Amino acid sequence: MKRVVVFCGSSLGYKSSYKDAAIALGYYFAKHEIGLVYGGGKIGMMGVLADTILAQQGEVIGVIPKLLEKEEVIHPNVEEMIVCKTMSKRKVLMSQLADGYITLPGGFGTLDELFEVLTLSQLQIEQKPIGLLNSNGFFNAILAQIDHMIAEGYIKPENKKLLLVADSIEELMQKMQQYKAPKKRNVIQKVVQ
Repeated sequence: MKRVVVFCGSSLGYKSSYKDAAIALGYYFAKHEIGLVYGGGKIGMMGVLADTILAQQGEVIGVIPKLLEKEEVIHPNVEEMIVCKTMSKRKVLMSQLADGYITLPGGFGTLDELFEVLTLSQLQIEQKPIGLLNSNGFFNAILAQIDHMIAEGYIKPENKKLLLVADSIEELMQKMQQYKAPKKRNVIQKVVQ
């Protein structure tokens, strides 16, 4: 993988282990020459991750919607900053730039981004690995909810395999490198008039 989109919070959260995970991921990317594609912010987990990679002379590409292009949000040291019109356009551009996705702790926006790429993968629109770095068990409740949704018949059991989960960066990256997208289904469409 040459570039990976990382979804993460614009806050640091209350536990230093989350910040430490962002720093460790940044070092891993720089060491393995993996470029970062991210939301373009200088604050929270996003800022820590970008700062770590930039300090190691790694590649960082920010993609930020015009409405967030404010001095207190946008990272001033990211040389390749793409400003787009909308949040939806941001997601499309990020997808075009990267070979996979990783999610770190964050809030509503982070979960929105994660579940959108999972949905696109389920629909076989996306064929890239989607990783979840479960630092300090942050995503345990969401993983339990996914299991509940499977048990209640809302998610097919095989679609859970679209989400690669690990507690360590090395294990997650190994899973992502080995990922093989499900074979595309032949879909017969009927036109209803």
